[in-house]
Amino acid sequence: MATVEQRVKPQLQAKTVLAANGRIVIPAAIRAELGFKPGETLVMEVHEGKLRVESFDARLAQIQDELLQIFGPERSLSDELIAERRAEALHEQEESDHEREAMLERVRKAS
Repeated sequence: MATVEQRVKPQLQAKTVLAANGRIVIPAAIRAELGFKPGETLVMEVHEGKLRVESFDARLAQIQDELLQIFGPERSLSDELIAERRAEALHEQEESDHEREAMLERVRKAS
């Protein structure tokens, strides 16, 4: 029978110092465990009084997965947005054309 220590992966912990300029160093073992690479963009947030750090790419993938669960693979929000923008642009063009025609008509009457 496995003991508790054998079943639960120990947490990786480290102590670091906050520099005067606000910088901290993430120890190499933690960077390796999290897969952080030099120059990678990280996302930080305070959650329940604790600082959470994760890669931007990991956060983006998580959000994409959540949206896929909500909307399903057959729905494209970007296509919907593009269609809305095109409809708005067409409406604005029609309004502009109408205003131009009205202005030309006023100029004709004034002449």
